[in-house]
Amino acid sequence: MRKPSFTTVMLILGLVFLYLPMLILVIYSFNASRLVTVWAGFSGHWYLELLRDPQILSAVWTSLRIAFFSASMAVCLGTLAAFVMVRFGRFRGKTALSSMITAPLVMPEVITGLSLLLLFVHMAQLIGWPADRGMVTIWIAHTTFCSAYVAVVVSSRLREVDLSLEEAAMDLGAPPVKTFFQITLPVIAPALAAGWLLAFTLSLDDLVIASFVSGPGATTLPMVVFSSVRLGVSPKINALATLIILAVSLATFLAWYFMRRSEAKRRQALKMQAQEA
Repeated sequence: MRKPSFTTVMLILGLVFLYLPMLILVIYSFNASRLVTVWAGFSGHWYLELLRDPQILSAVWTSLRIAFFSASMAVCLGTLAAFVMVRFGRFRGKTALSSMITAPLVMPEVITGLSLLLLFVHMAQLIGWPADRGMVTIWIAHTTFCSAYVAVVVSSRLREVDLSLEEAAMDLGAPPVKTFFQITLPVIAPALAAGWLLAFTLSLDDLVIASFVSGPGATTLPMVVFSSVRLGVSPKINALATLIILAVSLATFLAWYFMRRSEAKRRQALKMQAQEA
């Protein structure tokens, strides 16, 4: 029998290291005991308790709304920034602009959160807005750092786009806006979807920045989980984490499936056009 190679062994060990804790968490979410580390039998009791907890359900709804709007705005701003970095020629300040766009990638979250908090406080003193920190301030803060990730993802895709397709469309009379929506946008759509999912995940997962810019009226899910863990891990947190893992896995699979179908259709259309030509 052929022995597995070193690369295969390391890959298996890496996957076990990454996913074994998640598997243990899923198993213990069905634990009947109140003690997280003591197995007392199989039960779905904590899922029912989770659905009866208004604080967690409210935090989930708040986090989902913030993540959706933050990811959507980040895709718009990040795509514009990517076009500036890739498509625009050399101009004065381009290097500084590119550095500022990508700065949130390497900036510690504590510094980002503190700077945004000071910004909101001074804005409230000068112009009276925002009067209170809540969902809007968290949305602005999350959009700020998520846009940098989207810009990097989209710019890497834009560098691979064949400019001759856009030039041919404009030579045939298509205006730049129509060329963008019918030629460029379908080509970079996978990168936009990937950037949106990345921004959505980062916003949903953020704790540090949200803690700085949130107020009493807006509590995100990571903040609720962190505060409850400090008082002792509840089995409801295991149930919540299991549901999040299930939802993320399902969303990732669906995104991969639809992008694969779209790419297959695009390749089939190009093949048919090449055969007709």
